[in-house]
Amino acid sequence: MKKISTALAIALGVVSLAACKQSPQEQTADNIEANAENTADTIEQNADTLSENIQANAENVADEVRAQGENAADQVRNGADADGNSAQ
Repeated sequence: MKKISTALAIALGVVSLAACKQSPQEQTADNIEANAENTADTIEQNADTLSENIQANAENVADEVRAQGENAADQVRNGADADGNSAQ
């Protein structure tokens, strides 16, 4: 996020300096491009965050499935021993 903020500040500074010698149409066009670039950067950052969240959630679900499987297996093992029917 800091990298984006720094890049945005630099870009705005460059645009401001360049704007002194530009026509109003060119300034408007540059602003449109800058806004589109900022929007695209935000979309990419949101996609990265979403991907990280999806991966973390998938890992959590996988861990839960493993834990449930282990618990179910333990219950079967313990139940077989408790009723005296376990093969030895």
